[in-house]
Amino acid sequence: MDWEWDTKEWIVDKNVENLQSCTQIVDAARFLRDGETVAFPTETVYGLGANALSDEAVGKIFIAKGRPSDNPLIVHIAEKEQLREIVASLPEKATPLIEAFWPGPLTLILPKTDKVASLVTAGLDTVGVRMPDHPIALALIKQAGVPVAAPSANRSGRPSPTTAQHVLTDLSGRIAGVIDGGATGVGVESTVLDVTVDPPLICRPGGITREQLEAVVGEVRLDPAFLVDAAETPRSPGMKYAHYAPEGEMWLIQGEDSQVKEQMRIMLAEAKRQGRKTGVIATEESLSYWERQPEADVVLSVGSGAELGQVAQQLYGVLRQFDEDHVQFIVGPTFPRSGIGMAVMNRLEKASGGRILSV
Repeated sequence: MDWEWDTKEWIVDKNVENLQSCTQIVDAARFLRDGETVAFPTETVYGLGANALSDEAVGKIFIAKGRPSDNPLIVHIAEKEQLREIVASLPEKATPLIEAFWPGPLTLILPKTDKVASLVTAGLDTVGVRMPDHPIALALIKQAGVPVAAPSANRSGRPSPTTAQHVLTDLSGRIAGVIDGGATGVGVESTVLDVTVDPPLICRPGGITREQLEAVVGEVRLDPAFLVDAAETPRSPGMKYAHYAPEGEMWLIQGEDSQVKEQMRIMLAEAKRQGRKTGVIATEESLSYWERQPEADVVLSVGSGAELGQVAQQLYGVLRQFDEDHVQFIVGPTFPRSGIGMAVMNRLEKASGGRILSV
């Protein structure tokens, strides 16, 4: 396909008063109403939006991203009243979750209406919906006057974008426009929770933790396989295909700290012997150690290992920086799977293609 878009950029200060009526938001919303694709910031990552009620508009998302059409999308709304248009009914446990976590990084899988474009749901009778906690996203959706389907604004399989420049690196010329609202906050995508079943089922861990959910609605189950069999139809984004991957080969090493470091050094040395440029995912605590090791060509910190919220926020930027530095072989540690660490490890496992070595 020939790409003819001169991708438009709108720079918007999220602290501006009356965001919904500012010229850039009005212009970008017009693009959405006209059936085009617009990338915009949320509190998690940048999303690539299109009118969720139009198959023609939504189809442009799949083309731009190179995304398989059997991978469902999340619909973003700005007001609870918009649920009536896209959701057939609200399961009992949906209401307290909406009250507790919207706007915020929680996507609820709900029964859909026939108004939702079929491409959004990949043929399912449910739809994932969330209300983003970002003033630009909310202003854009309100001004557009339509619910907005929006996966992450990156080429399919690549690390998700946390800045407008990440979006342009992947999609310039492939989308109509991008709103530059600065860096995002949470860093990993929303938690996806299926409330059409009881107990509710986490289909993708994310910015709202299992512990937070259970404090509101009691027992919440984990999907037994975030990486599902290729023959299955995924119930939510992020379940079926490889995601978040840097271009270089990536390994995660699991075990006691000194043994992990020794194994990483052995693997880095072998990669250098093969002539490959090497990289290390470090924590703030291990940064000085790795910067002294000759086996590591590029050492990047994802933040403190004791503050997994920092790791979540910085992870995608680090993976993209390895690509910018043309790193061909990457090693990193694993992290505890409690709290937001579950989301961090889910993304790392997918980024590494499941290459985890226990020592």
